[in-house]
Amino acid sequence: MVVKEEKDYQNGFDPSALPPFKIAEIRAAIPKHCWVKNPWRSLSYVLRDFLVISALMVAAIYFNTWYFWPIYWVAQGTMFWAVFVLGHDCGHGSFSNSPMLNSIVGHILHSSILVPYHGWRISHRTHHQNHGHVENDESWVPLTESLYKSLDNVTRMMRFTVPFPMLAYPIYLWRRSPGKEGSHFNPYSKLFAPNERKEVITSTICWAIMFSLLLYISTIISPILLLKLYGIPYWINVMWLDLVTYLHHHGYKQKLPWYRGKEWSYLRGGLTTVDRDYGWINNIHHDIGTHVVHHLFPQIPHYHLIEATQAAKPVLGEYYREPEKSGPVPFHLMKYLMQSISSDHFVSDTGDIVYYQTDHVLNKSSGTKSE
Repeated sequence: MVVKEEKDYQNGFDPSALPPFKIAEIRAAIPKHCWVKNPWRSLSYVLRDFLVISALMVAAIYFNTWYFWPIYWVAQGTMFWAVFVLGHDCGHGSFSNSPMLNSIVGHILHSSILVPYHGWRISHRTHHQNHGHVENDESWVPLTESLYKSLDNVTRMMRFTVPFPMLAYPIYLWRRSPGKEGSHFNPYSKLFAPNERKEVITSTICWAIMFSLLLYISTIISPILLLKLYGIPYWINVMWLDLVTYLHHHGYKQKLPWYRGKEWSYLRGGLTTVDRDYGWINNIHHDIGTHVVHHLFPQIPHYHLIEATQAAKPVLGEYYREPEKSGPVPFHLMKYLMQSISSDHFVSDTGDIVYYQTDHVLNKSSGTKSE
């Protein structure tokens, strides 16, 4: 059964229509060198990011003035987010061809910002393997109408009122999303297969070591200074992570489909992702906004994504949505975030092609307006 709630297709193009090309055609259009992983180049980005993080910390301690701290928090939080993206490359194996190097660097990077590397890596793999699938996807999965209506009013308000959804990532790591059970820290979680438990234990131990180290540091430099140096940037990083990952799959000016059953395929699911332009931040966070080709081919290193996307666009045609150009700072994306969170509340319980629907009662109670 196919249910298509969204009829206002731009220029007559139906984004849920079967694409006239196969994934092999996209792959063939991408130059072969775009698949080559250079571990030294990847490590150079790690060095760059940690040098910037260290310099910012030294500057914050040196100046230690009320007008510099806000600048530091935004800059350092953005750098923490950049570190997450490099760890994300390790998780995909696009950092290098060495699983050991990927694991070592991934643990260092993700543990430093309190992310359990293997726990996240495995659930993120599930996300990529099931992107665009209503039930099986893992990241920002849509709520079905029945599940949405079973939530209490406070939970609905928290989930669909900015800024609360932009602070959700630590909660997701501990208990996942509504309707899904498990924890990224628990080796016996439903997220993981029995043969993955040792890896999850290793990552949880690394997370615990980092958390303990932060507690110890707080006894040396004071909790307030640690909060200013690490705690607030950590939450800025969380906001970046939730904002970017949400906008990868939501908030396009034309609603995009979600799939179930026989209508879903890896290609169709991947084509529902959206590229975003973050202005001068593109380079800082390693072009993670170049997301469509990344979702289809996560093995491509981040430093080849722009070239790979340009090569793939003639094949993708209308299925590729050109990102709106950003100014130096991507303030334009806040408009799409607000519109989406105020209108994309749930999908139908039935139907193999579905679109987000709006709870107009929630809109009235929260004082928001969907378009």
